Amino acid sequence: MPTPASLDPHEARSRLHELTVIDVRTPGEYAGGHIPGALNIPLDQLDRALPDIRSAAGRGEVLVVCASGARSENACRTLAEHGVHTATLSGGTGAWAAQGNDLRRPHGGTGATWGMERQVRLTAGSAVLLGLALGEAVHPAFRLLSAGIAGGLVFSAVTNTCGMAALLAKLPHNRPRQAELDATLARLRES
Repeated sequence: MPTPASLDPHEARSRLHELTVIDVRTPGEYAGGHIPGALNIPLDQLDRALPDIRSAAGRGEVLVVCASGARSENACRTLAEHGVHTATLSGGTGAWAAQGNDLRRPHGGTGATWGMERQVRLTAGSAVLLGLALGEAVHPAFRLLSAGIAGGLVFSAVTNTCGMAALLAKLPHNRPRQAELDATLARLRES
């Protein structure tokens, strides 16, 4: 499948008033800072939101964003498989903020929430260290844990996917509350 269309942060900022922006990061990441007017629909909730996203795409262009652009590209491909054409923000919210653009934080959020990439680095690093420590103290076979994590990281880089991030996204602090997702979908219908 071809690479989704993309907008650079400068172009997106100049067209923000005419775009429907969907942020596919976890609620915690979204609360840490998001593009003004962006609606939070986590990547694993796209299927539920598909009818509303399809309707929004029929009214104008939909821009899908995440932290770096990888998850939003995956979301754009998934949506394209369902006949919904969208664009992604090149470099994600990281590139947006690096160009000096504003990030909003709901309810006075402090931005102290850890992004998914940071959560993955902590989990992978901890698992590697645990495997090495247990390999020395208990049994050398525990080193296979470290090797498995390393292999997973290589696979993640080659395929531009991340199974560990998908698992971490299912943790309670990374999940939207049902009422919040319902409210977001209602806002999407109104836009």
